[in-house]
Amino acid sequence: MQISPPEDELRRAILDLKSQHPALGISKVHAYLLAMYPQWTVSEKRTRKILQSEGLTGSGSSGPSYDTSIALYPTSRVIPHLDTRRWSPRVAVRYFDNKKGKGLIATEDIAQGETMWREDPFIIAPEWEIYDLQTSSVACAFCTTPLIPDSPLVLSCPSTSTSSMASSSTHRCNVRFCNRLCQSRSAKTHPLLCPTQNPASIPLLKFASEARWMALHAVTQMTSRILLANQQQNDFGVDAEWLFIKALAEMGMEERYKYSFKSPGHGEPDREIWKRAYELYLQAFKEPKTPLEQKKLGRLLKKHLRSDIEQDLFTYNGFLRSLGKMNLNLEAHGGLYTLHSHLNHHCEPNLSVRHLDQRNALARITVLAKRDIRMGEELFVSYVDPSMSLRARRAGLEAWGFGECRCSRCVGVEGAATAGGEVKDDMMESLERELKAGLGVM
Repeated sequence: MQISPPEDELRRAILDLKSQHPALGISKVHAYLLAMYPQWTVSEKRTRKILQSEGLTGSGSSGPSYDTSIALYPTSRVIPHLDTRRWSPRVAVRYFDNKKGKGLIATEDIAQGETMWREDPFIIAPEWEIYDLQTSSVACAFCTTPLIPDSPLVLSCPSTSTSSMASSSTHRCNVRFCNRLCQSRSAKTHPLLCPTQNPASIPLLKFASEARWMALHAVTQMTSRILLANQQQNDFGVDAEWLFIKALAEMGMEERYKYSFKSPGHGEPDREIWKRAYELYLQAFKEPKTPLEQKKLGRLLKKHLRSDIEQDLFTYNGFLRSLGKMNLNLEAHGGLYTLHSHLNHHCEPNLSVRHLDQRNALARITVLAKRDIRMGEELFVSYVDPSMSLRARRAGLEAWGFGECRCSRCVGVEGAATAGGEVKDDMMESLERELKAGLGVM
């Protein structure tokens, strides 16, 4: 049932949207509002009046500046017209509020141990041990599954069988695929990351690998997929995929430092590393250094991006936001999944995410119920190791802008006495482990 929201609630929602997207005009703010709050009935005239009363209808508004004494949380959006039945009829998307954003709820009672859904990744930036196996021709370059030696189904990169392409390149692509289906599906990302087809990508991938920077690798994979989707005859493919990327939970790297690492004792982030990564990113996808590299990239990218996508992908601030998105949304093993990305955190999750298809689709996740779940109950995973102490869990979450965890488990044990030294050591060890795992370079 649709409702007309109270004025103060509507005003907060509109101001929140405008602060996140200061360049949006009235019509787009209104469209985003209705997408985020499908249960609301609001006229564009009402949206306009609130924006006008706040002085936010002028062009070129830079938006309100943030007060660092006020907590800033990651933002997310609902994907318009997302059909969750593609994965499971047992879940539905719900938008909770500006702070919490979206999530998933159960649409029926579910018994412990039941499979909720299976899902293949939108992109994957696998753990570096697996990436090294991929580049050594030992694991499938698409689904990450270890290859069966001497299997007749295993195929090489198509560039190795194209004589003109191979002869014009000094860089041979060593990746292989476990079957023809994986080779075919890899066309969504691989051509722009292939050393033969796009040698300009080599320095970027080398930099990400040497730094063991999973988020940068994920941004690279995501950008490749968006750029190649844009080469299709119609815009349906890139529009749908870009809606998913735009809807992901987001907190830029600068915002993360400003609001999550502002306490004494935290040094400045390594902005030089960010800038170097950005230079190599532009070199890979936009500004190759040599005429030959420019020519090869031009063969792959003949169609220009929409200006809004171009802005979000290739400005420096957009690049930092993309890194933040990957940090917040990657599954522990490096995959980015459409439905999985909707799940919120609880220190006592009711779901378990497993990689069960280890022989034929290692990148595929299977989501299982950890306990009985009632219809209407929200579905949760844990963003941190749930075996850690209260302080360590909260510190891990606060480091990514989620604020102090107030889940039922944390509130229940809040007053428990814990040895101070143990907590401190546990907290620092967990933060170091997360950062080294590729959650960002700080």
